[in-house]
Amino acid sequence: MHKLINILLVEDDEVDVMNIKRAFKKNNITNPLFRAINGLEALAMLRGEDGVDPIVPLPKIILLDLNMPKMGGIEFLKVLRTDERLAGISVFVMTTSNEDRDKVEAYKLNVAGYILKPLSMD
Repeated sequence: MHKLINILLVEDDEVDVMNIKRAFKKNNITNPLFRAINGLEALAMLRGEDGVDPIVPLPKIILLDLNMPKMGGIEFLKVLRTDERLAGISVFVMTTSNEDRDKVEAYKLNVAGYILKPLSMD
């Protein structure tokens, strides 16, 4: 029996969320997928704050959009990496931005990978 690995998707765009769910289904990825619409909501879900139930077990993977309202991806990553309990989670950044500055900033914050949107169905 394989161990349950939760995935947290931090994405504010509904179309991108649908594309990701479709790609998961197409590739038989059946892991539970949790969704937050910005960094603040994601932190609340990870920490069990602000009346939000924590994700149990903690996600091993976060798919993170960089451009979001309230708290963007880079800001979220900075907070995540300073939180002892959450710092080890693998983060894959998804963005429409092909800006080298964004990539450099994300890699400095120890991301596992960088995915350019729009995500193809492959």
